[in-house]
Amino acid sequence: MAAENLLQAGERLGHDIDVEVQGAMGTQDELSSDAIAEADAVIITSDTSVSRDRFDGKLVVKGTVKDGVNNAEAVVKKAVELAEAGKTGSVTFGSGDDGEDADADAGTDDSSGDAAESDEPVRRGGDPEKGLFARLKKLFS
Repeated sequence: MAAENLLQAGERLGHDIDVEVQGAMGTQDELSSDAIAEADAVIITSDTSVSRDRFDGKLVVKGTVKDGVNNAEAVVKKAVELAEAGKTGSVTFGSGDDGEDADADAGTDDSSGDAAESDEPVRRGGDPEKGLFARLKKLFS
């Protein structure tokens, strides 16, 4: 769904866009090295790790699947804006409750913690005491 939304958003905004899907069924529509070389930016919307070795020297805008589904147009616009500004490297597109970009100062020396540049593991989710397993444990104890 994120791939389809990104493809449609890119085309709607007048950009040529190629989409590679990496899922449980493997890789579909794998990007060629020529397509990557011609790209001005790379957008990765994934909740799992994606190897970025193929994208060295390119602007890589990283977001979640939720960003690709709910904010595809904003992700594409952010990638275009940064590419036109000549940015390279990795930038994180964050999804807040209001759908705004949480990384408005991409490309600056802000050390507030880009997960891709940090060795710290990213903790996702809420309070573990309120998780499904904790609730089931309380229910059956």
